[in-house]
Amino acid sequence: MTASTIELKVTETDRRIARYAAAAIALAVAEGALPSPLPGIKPGLANIVVLIVLMRHGWREAAWVSLLRVVAGSLLIGQFLAPGFFLALAGALASLAMLLLASRLPRRWFGAVTASVLAAFAHVGGQLLLARLWLVPHDGVFLLAPLFGASALVFGIVNGLIAARLLEQPT
Repeated sequence: MTASTIELKVTETDRRIARYAAAAIALAVAEGALPSPLPGIKPGLANIVVLIVLMRHGWREAAWVSLLRVVAGSLLIGQFLAPGFFLALAGALASLAMLLLASRLPRRWFGAVTASVLAAFAHVGGQLLLARLWLVPHDGVFLLAPLFGASALVFGIVNGLIAARLLEQPT
């Protein structure tokens, strides 16, 4: 009997995605330790990393970083396949869909702040929609939309400004 081995070629892109994902995971885990005024309201610091990847390397790499952050972060904090994981995944998928659209906008007028705010609103929308369809079978969940929307606006602007500032730095 012979042993067979599978050898995967690791590219520089793979290494870059791993480095960015590690940074995003570390920020997500650290953010999980911060107190929150209300459940579900978080600054989304890991999204700064996703924005930087989007602007520097494109949507595909940003999607990898975002999804790796959701899966690995949930594994690290012990929430994999719990409702919080699915809410985070729904928010990430909605945000990535919005970032795909935002990446098509002319960068001359639409930069990191615009992308961040749009993605933050999509994230909240995705989470509220999943919560309504799965966890809270009542339209009352949408009464949280103004509060979550306000936090999405504030944190979207702040994260976008941080990402824009970091994008000014040489790579």
